[in-house]
Amino acid sequence: MMSEVAQLRPAPPSAAAEPAFAEWTAGIVRRTEHALAGYLAATEEPVALHEAMRYATLGGGKRLRALLCHAAGRLVEAGPVALDAAACAIEMIHAYSLVHDDLPAMDNDLLRRGQPTVHVRYGEAMAILVGDGLQARAFEILSEAPLPAAQRVALLRELAAASGPQGMVGGQAIDLASTGLVLSRDALAHMHRLKTGALLRAAVLMGAQCGATATDSSTLAALDGYQRAVGLAFQVVDDILDVTSDAATLGKTPGKDAEANKPTYVSLMGLDASRALARELAQRAQAAIAPLGTPAAHLQALIASVVERVR
Repeated sequence: MMSEVAQLRPAPPSAAAEPAFAEWTAGIVRRTEHALAGYLAATEEPVALHEAMRYATLGGGKRLRALLCHAAGRLVEAGPVALDAAACAIEMIHAYSLVHDDLPAMDNDLLRRGQPTVHVRYGEAMAILVGDGLQARAFEILSEAPLPAAQRVALLRELAAASGPQGMVGGQAIDLASTGLVLSRDALAHMHRLKTGALLRAAVLMGAQCGATATDSSTLAALDGYQRAVGLAFQVVDDILDVTSDAATLGKTPGKDAEANKPTYVSLMGLDASRALARELAQRAQAAIAPLGTPAAHLQALIASVVERVR
C-alpha cells in the first residue's frame, strides 16, 4: 500500500485561476527586471564594476524571491513601489550569493543561468567585488524605500539576519564543512533552513512588512508556517533537479553536488522519497495559509509551481 506521504499532491491552481496567475507572474518578473535595471545603472563609475553587477543580476532567473515578496504583499495591500524595493534587495542578495558560490574557492562552477559565471567572464577578483557591491547596494535600496523609518529598519533587520551568520552565510559555512560527511535528516534540514530557507523566509516576511498597517498575529503565524515548508521544499526540488535535469534545463552544471560529495536529500533519502517529501512540504505550506483565503492564492500557486517541476 502506498504510504500517506507518497500519496500527497500539492493542490494546483484551478483552471480558471491558472491564466491569471501566469499573467501575474510574468508581470512581476518584468517589473522586477525593470526595477533592478534602474537600481543598477549602466553608466555609473566604475563602469566595469557596474557592468559586471548587471551581468550577474539581470536577464535570467526565476525571480522566486521577488514573486514571494509581492505575493505576501498582496495580503497587506502593500504599495508596489515599496515591494519593488524589498524584492530587488532580496534578489541582489541572492545574486551576490550565487556569484560567490560559483567561485573556484567555493563550488567552482562555470555556468549560471545558461551563461558563463561571473568569475569566468570577468575574473575572480572582479567577481568578489561584484558580490560585495550587490550586497551593499541591497541595503542601500532598503534604506531609501518609500516607507516610514520604522518599517525601513524592520526590512533592513530582516534582510541582514537572513543574509548573515545565522542565515544564508551560516548555512554556506555548514555546507562547506559537511562535504564528504553523511548528515542526519535533521542536520540536513537545519543547514538548508539557513542556506536557502532564510532568504526565502525573508522574501515572505518582508513582503508582509511593506503593508500600510502592522500585519496581524494570525497572518504572521500562517506565513511563518508557509515559509518553513517552502524553504525546505525548494531545496528538496533543487536536489532532485541536480540529478534528473541537464544543463540546458537547469541553466547551470548538473551533478555538481554528487561530484563534490556534498550531502543532499537525494543522497540521504533516494529519489522517490525526496519527491514524496517535496509533495508533503507543499501540502504543509498550502495548509498553513489556507485560512487566509483568496488573498493568499498566489502564494498557494507559487509552491505548487515549485513542486510541479519534479512530479
